[in-house]
Amino acid sequence: MDRATLYAESVVGGKVVAGKPHIQACQRHLSNLAAQGTKDFPFVWRPEKSEEILDFAETLTIAEGEKPRPLVLYGFQHFDLGVPFGWYNDRGYRRFRRSYKSKARQNGKTFENGIQGTYIAGFGGYNYGKLFTAATKWAQAKLAWEEIMKFVLIDSDLSELFKVQEYKTLITALGTNSTIEALSKDRSLDEGFRAIYNSIDEIHQHRDNSIYKALYNGTRSLNETLNSMTTTRGRNLNSFCYEMDAYCLNILNGSVSAEDFFVDIYTLDDGDDPFDEKNWIKSNPLLARTEQGMKTLRTDAQTAKDMGGMELADYLTKCMNMWVQKTDNQYIDVEAFRKCKSKRTLESFKGYPCYVGLDLSSGGDLVTLNIEIPFTEMGRQKYYFYSHSFMPRGRLMEHILTDIAPYDIWEKEELITVTGGKMDFKNDYKFIIKHLKELQEQFDLNYTGIGYDPHNADGFLSDLEDFGCPLTMITQSARFLNDATVDLQLLIRNGDFEYHEGSSLFIWSFINAKITSNSFGEIKVDKEPNARTRRIDPVDAAIDSHVLCMKREEGVDIKGEMENYLKRMGWA
Repeated sequence: MDRATLYAESVVGGKVVAGKPHIQACQRHLSNLAAQGTKDFPFVWRPEKSEEILDFAETLTIAEGEKPRPLVLYGFQHFDLGVPFGWYNDRGYRRFRRSYKSKARQNGKTFENGIQGTYIAGFGGYNYGKLFTAATKWAQAKLAWEEIMKFVLIDSDLSELFKVQEYKTLITALGTNSTIEALSKDRSLDEGFRAIYNSIDEIHQHRDNSIYKALYNGTRSLNETLNSMTTTRGRNLNSFCYEMDAYCLNILNGSVSAEDFFVDIYTLDDGDDPFDEKNWIKSNPLLARTEQGMKTLRTDAQTAKDMGGMELADYLTKCMNMWVQKTDNQYIDVEAFRKCKSKRTLESFKGYPCYVGLDLSSGGDLVTLNIEIPFTEMGRQKYYFYSHSFMPRGRLMEHILTDIAPYDIWEKEELITVTGGKMDFKNDYKFIIKHLKELQEQFDLNYTGIGYDPHNADGFLSDLEDFGCPLTMITQSARFLNDATVDLQLLIRNGDFEYHEGSSLFIWSFINAKITSNSFGEIKVDKEPNARTRRIDPVDAAIDSHVLCMKREEGVDIKGEMENYLKRMGWA
């Protein structure tokens, strides 16, 4: 049996200690073997091609260290190198065009990309191909390139087959005339590359998906390519890396089908003790196999235990490859919020009574409406949230640059209605009225109440009155919003909060939301003090609608309560 499959069987059979995502990766390979060549799965496993790259790897020499030594692969490397190169489609080309591998630091991620790059450039059979090692920073981008350079320079045979020009950061495979270059965001990385291989390193450091998309989009016309992403997890849950990681977990658990995407993630399971040594190999398939590696992990673990705080967070991310949420004033538990996503749309709630929340703004900032629909499922009270935003075209062009947020993509996904032309910078609230009317007609929605942020609302209150439901001004103070803000947190934590899975702008804004409080300990949401571009308007609109929902359910006269509050404050 080929080594990749043998290893997969050992993992699935419980002979190798592994975390759930890695077990799923191995099971995916075995399930594919059982289904190969069928109408629904037109891919074929070619074990000789898998073995070919493994045999090649073990001809290489590791130059780094006290003295050169032959490269010997471990079982997990048989799998991670062998599987992407052993599956072929019905046209005779490699099946996998994308790869995502996540491990704790110092477990050979970049090293494996160096093996792949050397093999594809010199022996992949493609002439005049381009290969790139890429990252956000030049120093990081050079790491995989330098791995290839070391393989070549230490080996007299490879030195005859490759030309290294270190001053240019360029390696040329003389037999194929293929070139290997390092690229970074701050040096030369732009659109238009047609690469047969891209090593995209440490994507948890990437501010957005621009590097990945620039390289991946350039490969679409090629019959065969590999875009290899590697990373260790981090603390920024509002990131391209976190989104990619979540997508890849869905590929492994079978909820998403992406047959061109190889995925392997080494991490602890829920409930695992990160200080229990027997669990460390789940995140450290290389480091935890060596005596020196275990000593290093023990030192890091003890430091994390003793100091806590940032050292603990660093240990969990870098050493255990776990996502660690920044808990300082974070409004929601991001993992709990992600679990609230649903495939249901407004189509599922035709004729239901609902509450509307409006978050308005001056000028051309984001404006959002939220529709909240209470419903009962299996005797449990739940709440469905629909969110839609508006922005003038002129502001959209500005915010794409300043916010590092994909507003243009959200427009295409119809999550934002963009109004006017490139020179329009002011919101036109008539579009909100139009959208509410269209939804009401299409889904027979019964607007029970509309709650609005009083900021700039005067201009279209008469239009809102046409809906024939009570209008309620929602004061944006912690005292007024506290109960709804807290209750929404609890709904999310308990899984009684629901939104459509495609609501990426809605998700983005909830991850951005932080908690601020007044002197009485009452809370409301706000942006990070130094992150004005991390917008939370959809969160504000959701809380506005929930204020109404809670008051109606409690039978409270919200208008009367508001008048009393204003009198107490001396404002009326």
